[in-house]
Amino acid sequence: MANLVHRQVRADQRQQVVETLVHNQHLAELRAKLAPLPGNLIARVLETLALEDSVAIWDLLSPKRASEVRSHLSEALALALTGSVVRNSDGTAPQRVPGVNAFAPEKGKLRQIQVCRESDLATIEPVWVDMLAPTATERQWVANVFQLRLPETDELTDIEESARFYVDDDGAVHLHSDFLLDHHSGSRNVPVAFILRGDTLFSLRAEELPVFRLQRLRARIEPGSSAAGADLLLDLYASDIESSAQALEGAYAQLEAVGRGVLSMQTGDDEAATLLAEIARQEDLNSRIRRNVQDTRRALSFLLRGRILKREQSDDAQQMLRDIDSLDGHTAFLFGKINFLMDAIVGFTNISQNKRVSRLTVLSVVFVPINIIAGIGGMSEFSMMTRDMPWPLAYGSFVAALCVIGFLTYRFLRWSESRQQRPAQTRAKFSGPAISVATPRSD
Repeated sequence: MANLVHRQVRADQRQQVVETLVHNQHLAELRAKLAPLPGNLIARVLETLALEDSVAIWDLLSPKRASEVRSHLSEALALALTGSVVRNSDGTAPQRVPGVNAFAPEKGKLRQIQVCRESDLATIEPVWVDMLAPTATERQWVANVFQLRLPETDELTDIEESARFYVDDDGAVHLHSDFLLDHHSGSRNVPVAFILRGDTLFSLRAEELPVFRLQRLRARIEPGSSAAGADLLLDLYASDIESSAQALEGAYAQLEAVGRGVLSMQTGDDEAATLLAEIARQEDLNSRIRRNVQDTRRALSFLLRGRILKREQSDDAQQMLRDIDSLDGHTAFLFGKINFLMDAIVGFTNISQNKRVSRLTVLSVVFVPINIIAGIGGMSEFSMMTRDMPWPLAYGSFVAALCVIGFLTYRFLRWSESRQQRPAQTRAKFSGPAISVATPRSD
């Protein structure tokens, strides 16, 4: 039974790796097809696609291409995808985007409002107030209107649970969580502060995250989207868990490719250095994923213990905890695979170095008798013994004798080495069939 379960797990893992490889291949093909298209055509395609598809295609664009496409997008979609450009009324001289965006219910959806002054917040009842690298003035607007104390940047990195998850005297729930940012230039954990007071969610962070960008897009476009702050908070955590799972699938595919390179037994020093660098990068990503899901587990557990969520929301939180438990097994497996590949590369490198040292040892042994005879030949007695011979013939014969002695020494060393390896080959020859031909045990 245990073997059957193990085979099933291995089959599921192989299927996940294959699906990830196919997905990455499709992304590469899509990136190649997007390259020659004009920016206005890509913009029209983004306007017609579903939310997740628009975000996925946008992430495939280079910064230069994204800037070109952004000029053809509608203001609503451009703000949802980038959150970095706001044009003046004449269409020129872009200004800084306000660091505070509020979302208020309107006709079954959430209307996004850019907060350019304090009065913009005082006249609405938002469900979500999202702050992306706000200025001190913008922070003061939010604090004055909602009577909140916003955490400072250095407070977001505290590791004590009492400092990361607590309820203040006014009944507002404070959570400081890490969100994974997996980028081609490197992965990192971005700290995010949440404040849940009543049905309003406040979020504060220093960097843009794909999870928040997608959530803003859903809130603005999808009807019946989260109408309560707690629902938005759970949606953000669920998207972060999904992002971590996708990053793990990518790590599986990368380590499979590294494993094929390691086990090919044709890895040179340069290739080994490249493989070690890739393994180190995947180990860093895996550790960040583990830290990210562990932090999310702590946040969800705090919400459940504090009875802050409603029954339906608690059910969703319990399901997310089960998803995190499944991710823990994958991260543990990847840590084991990473350690194995590291040990394998180091072992193969040591074997390669031992072979080089062995060759040098053979050469030194070959030249030992030659050096002795050459030393004798350099003495004056050699000249006395060959005084009746022409010196070209004497020294030519001496050099030829040295070559013959060196060759005979080399052949003797090879014969001695093969004689030592013969018993090991004989044992392997006779032990192989004994292991493979095992009589099955009858039940």
